[in-house]
Amino acid sequence: MFTVLLYLLVMALVGGVLFLVASVVFGRGEEMAPLPPATTVTALPARDVTGADVQDLRFQQVLRGYKASEVDWALDRLGAEIDLLRAELAAVRAESQAPAAGDVP
Repeated sequence: MFTVLLYLLVMALVGGVLFLVASVVFGRGEEMAPLPPATTVTALPARDVTGADVQDLRFQQVLRGYKASEVDWALDRLGAEIDLLRAELAAVRAESQAPAAGDVP
């Protein structure tokens, strides 16, 4: 019984040492300075949002995911852009389907 406990203790010690060595060697990468309160790195253009703009979105991470206010803001902006584009598309379709003033049915 003592031998099993000794093996477990040695394995835990070796695992801890390996973890510490890996942490020192590899670290956690470059860490950026924290943002001031009530600011965000999330940015979208004021108009004409492209797919690349959406792919480049980055949200501040918090304890359990992303900062909800940033995600809500981005979704509101994207929703407004989609509504605007759909309205413009509907206007163009209505204009192209309307008979010309000189046409007589």
